Amino acid sequence: MFSVWALLHSFADWVLGFCKLCQNREVGWQTLDRRSGRYKREQQPLWKKFKLIILFNPLMDWIDSTSIMRLWMHEKTINAGKKEGTLASRSQIKSFVDFFHINMDDFEPSDISKYQTFEQFFVRKHKAGARPIHEASNPSKACVVADSRVVVYPTMTATRTQWIKGKHFTIGNLIDNEKAAEPWIDGAVASFRLSPQDYHRYHSPVTGTVKWYKRIPGDFYQVDPVCLRSGVDILTRNARCCVCIDSKEFGQVLFVAIGATDVGDVEIRPEMQEPGHLVRKGEEVGLFQFGGSSIIVAFEKGRIEFDDDLATMSRRQIMVDVEVGMSMGSVPPKRV
Repeated sequence: MFSVWALLHSFADWVLGFCKLCQNREVGWQTLDRRSGRYKREQQPLWKKFKLIILFNPLMDWIDSTSIMRLWMHEKTINAGKKEGTLASRSQIKSFVDFFHINMDDFEPSDISKYQTFEQFFVRKHKAGARPIHEASNPSKACVVADSRVVVYPTMTATRTQWIKGKHFTIGNLIDNEKAAEPWIDGAVASFRLSPQDYHRYHSPVTGTVKWYKRIPGDFYQVDPVCLRSGVDILTRNARCCVCIDSKEFGQVLFVAIGATDVGDVEIRPEMQEPGHLVRKGEEVGLFQFGGSSIIVAFEKGRIEFDDDLATMSRRQIMVDVEVGMSMGSVPPKRV
């Protein structure tokens, strides 16, 4: 009798817990918060979760690649950008901050009434010192590029066996140039995914000089893990901007900022587009306008050793919640 009661009690706890998750929209993928060490689930609208599961599966992948679907996503993205740039959109800010528990003390301005539109709020800046850069004066340490969820791969081969299932995902397709992609053949890759509630400016992982810049037009697919693990080539089809940074310590480092559904634009600062520009680790590279988005950072083979916690969680297919400036990895000892 006791065992039956215990079983019913456990089931009741599970149901209540599930209801709480749904109420708080904590129905996204499980992540590990690097700062607290606690596991949690990303907040995400329940309808969005269901929609992604229905659309991005082996039976429905063909629909996602049709011209009609791609046109719809493009129009949806353009319209979303226009809407969030209106004065009326500022009414959304308070409820957005409250729901996602955004700590405005980290931002400048911290008073939400100072933002005239939701778009202004969306591209808000951190206060000085809110995101210290890990060993800022040590060029042999690479840092996290965005407030985001990250997975890291020791090789390009690992990306296709763990998370990114697109049929044609290669660095050559990502930058639309197979010859230029040769430095990163089977090199290490870090994949950062940003959600709408995140800080949407991104920063350089290393110190070096800009070697080249390229902007590639494209689609606006979602970058949720459900989509990335489908057969649709999300990352190599979406609109994106690519910057190659030549680092004495890390070699050639590829930084690709990738737009997604509802992202109004992918912006790279003008100086980051100029070959020869000196980039400091942690320096702002650019920003995403409204929406979710993704960043790929690729390293030449053998030029980085990712931090143990990031590598371990990635092998377990668990994303890690990270912040700009945190440690990402270092030059392997044999190269120091």
